This record gives sequence, C-alpha cells and structure tokens, in this order.
Amino acid sequence: MKINNKFKKQFFYGLRKGLPIAFGYIPVSFTFGLMATGGGLPVWLTIFISLSNLTSAGQFAGTSLILAGAGYLEIVLTTFLINIRYMLMSLSLSQKIEPEITMVQRLIFGFGITDETFSVASLENGRLSYPFLLGLISTPMAGWTFGTALGALISKALPDIMANAMGIALYGMFIAIIVPPAKKSKPVLMVVAASIVMNFLLIYLPVFTFISAGFRIIIATILGASLGAFLFPVQDEKETKEEFQ
Repeated sequence: MKINNKFKKQFFYGLRKGLPIAFGYIPVSFTFGLMATGGGLPVWLTIFISLSNLTSAGQFAGTSLILAGAGYLEIVLTTFLINIRYMLMSLSLSQKIEPEITMVQRLIFGFGITDETFSVASLENGRLSYPFLLGLISTPMAGWTFGTALGALISKALPDIMANAMGIALYGMFIAIIVPPAKKSKPVLMVVAASIVMNFLLIYLPVFTFISAGFRIIIATILGASLGAFLFPVQDEKETKEEFQ
C-alpha cells in the first residue's frame, strides 16, 4: 500500500508538470487535424496517427509526404532525419532515471519524449522515477490527440472549399517556427536560406527532375545542415549568449 501511494503521488506530480505542455500542444495538433483531413485522410486515421506518433514536425512532414503520394523509403528517411534528435534526448535522460527501471518501462516513457517533456524532465532534481515519467508524457499525449481529433472533426464539418484551404495553415505554422530564431541567429538564417535555395534548385533545374518530392526534402535537409555545421561550428557558451543579446 505504501508503494502504491508513492506511485500515485509521483504519477500525479508528473501529470501536473505535463499539463502546460498539453495545453500548448492543442493548437498545433488542431492544425494537424485540419491539414490531414483537409488533404483527404479519414478522421479515424488522422486520430490514429497522433495516437501512434508524438513527433510534431516529423508527423507533419510524414503526413504531407503521404498526401503527396511519396514512397515508403522517402517517408521513413524524412521522418528519421527530423526525429533523430529524440534518440539523443533519450540517451541523455537515461543518465538521470532510477536504475531499477526496466527495459519495457523505458520503452513506454521513451515513446513520449519530446522537446518539451525532455526539457521538463531534465530540469527535475534527483533521479527520475517511472511513475513520474509516465505521468509527464500522459497529459501531453492526451492534449496532442484531443487537438488532432478536434481539428479533424471540425474540418469534416466545414464546406469542402474551406477544408481544402486549411492546408495553408501548415505553411503558416512552419513560418512562425522558423522566422523568430532566424531573426536572432545568423547561422540559423543562413541554414534556412541555403536549404530553401537547394530545394528550389532541385525542383527547377532540369537535371534534377528525376528526384521525387520526398527525396528533395531529404537532400536539402542534409546539405543545409552540413553547410551550417561547416560554416558555423559550435561556439562556447559565452559567444552564444552574446550573439543572442
């Protein structure tokens, strides 16, 4: 009974810590629901995608490729490149979790590791328990799925011409994500600009017409990131702070 009470206490503490993340996810996942159903996916499949994926940008990119008719390899490679950071986050958190946590438990809460849940967990003092991590990922997952379902259902209730127009919300979201850091950081601006130029070249130069849309994204992503790593190597903490001031 004592163990159960401890489990509940830590689990509900994790739920509370994840609640602000859940509220923040609802508008973004709402947009995803509008985009996916507006593109032709059924409501049940749109909701299932959010239930089985908690990847934000990777989910948007993967679904966009599905709607564009991309092949399996393109979808796998694109989502892998976008989501590879979660592997590094999980490795980092593995240094903070309690040693008695089993492999199955690690896989369970590892499913819910995102930029936001990682930030909250990494700022916690002491060892991270399984019930805390389980609670921490539960509310964001619920918020993400709820927002998706809400957007998908509303999209289906809208007239077709309005539902199809909702696809532009995806581009607005990406612009909102990219512009603020690009205004503050020259390296980010250069990487974004280089990726855009490379994508345009791959689209409009006749020699590259054989490359599909999915692989154009993959190539532009790799080349843009590589150029950024070469031209702007990692700075020390003092230089980074000065750049953003």
